[in-house]
Order: sequence, then structure tokens, then C-alpha cells
Amino acid sequence: MQFDYTTLGHVTVDVLADGSRRPGGSAFYSALQAARLGLRARIVTCGVASEIEELLSPFAAELDLRIEPAPQTTTLLTEGAGSERRQRVLAWAGPLPPDIVLDSAILHLAPVARELPRRWHAHARFLGLTPQGLLRVWPAGDGAMALARADAEDRGAGGGSGGDDAGGGAWAELPALARRCDAIVISEHEAAGCQEVIAGAVAAGATVAVTAGAGPSRIISPGGDSNELAVAPVEDALDDLGAGDVFAAAFFIALADGRPATEAGAFANAAAAVRVQGLGPQAVGAGAQIERRMRAAAGRP
Repeated sequence: MQFDYTTLGHVTVDVLADGSRRPGGSAFYSALQAARLGLRARIVTCGVASEIEELLSPFAAELDLRIEPAPQTTTLLTEGAGSERRQRVLAWAGPLPPDIVLDSAILHLAPVARELPRRWHAHARFLGLTPQGLLRVWPAGDGAMALARADAEDRGAGGGSGGDDAGGGAWAELPALARRCDAIVISEHEAAGCQEVIAGAVAAGATVAVTAGAGPSRIISPGGDSNELAVAPVEDALDDLGAGDVFAAAFFIALADGRPATEAGAFANAAAAVRVQGLGPQAVGAGAQIERRMRAAAGRP
């Protein structure tokens, strides 16, 4: 396989409260974490190619890019942090084109705004999913993102400027999609409306990590056994954008490498901690940094 880790989803333009712009999106942060763990990483996305290439130019030596053309690049106005973060859709690139062919040891489905194609063809040894982007809706008027419930009547509702076509295929098929995965990472807030989806995935053999920011992460193993992992306090945390995406990449990679689920969760917690100790994507850590953080959290030299 040409690539070790491939992400499928929108690279976004994140517009911060001070007006500054930086690259964002689960596909970007997760692929960057994979690259810094020594994997050959690729992003498959859509948008305005010149805009995305310029945005990611500081990381060009680390990441391979495949950009399907779209009239605009998904752009999010981002304010706040953690559970208080609010995002507004300023522009949407639309769904990725159908029938994309993907060949990667690890394939990470990483939607942020209902962009997964209705069909794709994948050859992958390990399939990971962060479903947050399939759970989001946003009205065409103000574009403020909110969560719908996958377990209730909201399933299948359209999203904002994309109307009923905003990721409709992948959204309606979320329970079946989750059952095909080897692992899923979802936040505690998102998981509240996805209990049926999570239960179905676990019953089908997936490992699920439910993150809670600074609170304990919950690791659910195939068969339903659940373990809580304490998150060591991070002194002087600076910026948590992308921390959940970094967690997901580290978790998927550790599981694919054969680490036990709780050890993979501890490694992922350490990766997220390294990320929040710095500013922006440049703070995504390398393997040695993460392992040091993991040992320190466990009280080992």
C-alpha cells in the first residue's frame, strides 16, 4: 500500500475570533498526527485546490494531498474552547464525489460537515470513524452548527446550505457504517445521541473511545466491557483545537499496531495532552514526545 494512514474529509479554513485563519478539520489534524508518528499520511478532501495548498504549505513535506475540486472551501468561524466551542459555517465545499478509490493500511473517515461521499471503494486493513461531522446540522440562515440525534427522529435531516443532500447517504447509513468499523472515537457530548449506534458498533466488534475533554476517557471493548482512563492534568494548556482529532489518530494507530485498547487510550490521551500544550497544528507531537508524556502520566521515568 502506498499510504499507511489516509483521512477522508474536509480540510477547513478555521477563522478564529481575532480574525486569523488557520487550517483545520479532522482530516488535517489526524493526518498530521499520523505523519508525526512516522506514517506515510494522505488527506483526501475537496475544496479550492490553490486555497488548501497554500493553507497547508507549512506541512507540505509531511502530508500528501488529493483535492477534488469544489467551488469553495469549507470555512468555519470558530469561537470558544472545549465544550463551549461554537462554530458557524461560512462556506461549505459540499460532499466529496462518489466512487473515490482509497488504498491505505488505515483509513480514517473524518467528516466535519456531512461531506462523506455516498459511495467509496476502499482497500484498508483498519477502518476508523470519527462521526462528529455526520451528526452536525446548520441552518442556511446563520450557519450555526448544532448536533442532531442519530438515535431519534432527527436521523436523515439535511444540513444547512447543502439541504437534504448534505451528506444524506452517509448520514442515513450511520448505524450500518459504524458496524463496519474497527474503531470509533466520539466525544461524550456527541455520544449522548448515539447510544444505539455505539451499541451496534461494539456488538459488531468495534472498539469505541468516548472522550470527555479533561474528564476521564471511556474505552468500550468489543463485547461491551468498559474502562475509564483518567486524563492527567495539563498545566498551562494553550489551545485545544484539533485535540480530539489527534486523540483519534493516535488511538487508531495504536490499535492497528496491536496495542490493547486501554493502552491505546492512554497513548491517545498523551497525544492530545501534547497538542494542547502548544498553539496551533505546529504543536502536534512526535512519537517520542507522546511516549514521554504517557510515562509521566503513569508516574514512570
